[in-house]
Amino acid sequence: MKIHIKNMVSLRCKIVVKDSLTSLGIQYTCVDLGEVKISDDSISETKRIALEKLLNRYGLELMDEKKSTIVERIKNIIVEMIHYSDELPKEKISVFLSQKLNHNYTYLSNLFKEVTGSTIQHYIVLHKTEKIKELILYDELTLNEIMHALNYSSVAHLSAQFKKTTGITPSDFKKNNIFNKRIMLEKL
Repeated sequence: MKIHIKNMVSLRCKIVVKDSLTSLGIQYTCVDLGEVKISDDSISETKRIALEKLLNRYGLELMDEKKSTIVERIKNIIVEMIHYSDELPKEKISVFLSQKLNHNYTYLSNLFKEVTGSTIQHYIVLHKTEKIKELILYDELTLNEIMHALNYSSVAHLSAQFKKTTGITPSDFKKNNIFNKRIMLEKL
């Protein structure tokens, strides 16, 4: 049995979920971003309510609605792809998402827009911008290396998109050490 969890966007979230499941005696086989595979075919209503309360303390929510579940899976795939993978897929994001979710991209795109009011592409841009901020603050890669790591066509394109999203250039961000300008992944 699978359960889906909203706002589960980091490795810390996975730890919280694992600890919550363990504390309630719920056996699981796998915990991924946004999804948990439960060993049993079902969990009791009492344990489900207790799990929901535990998760809510950390800003996580159990999900039931099919549309919201698919949108949350899209978000989790994007977060994992941008923030936790060694490199981004070489194919188009539309192809990548369609293959991962076994749905037509037009359907996924329309559903995402319907549920969130935003586009998948905008969501990706927001996450890429946060990843750029993170990499700039680490000061280990040049903009050219960041451009390649995030599959931008040029440094100019990366800089233009960064400025459009943040209001400042990557250079200004780096010069001014604007640490408080980072946004938590859960808030994107």
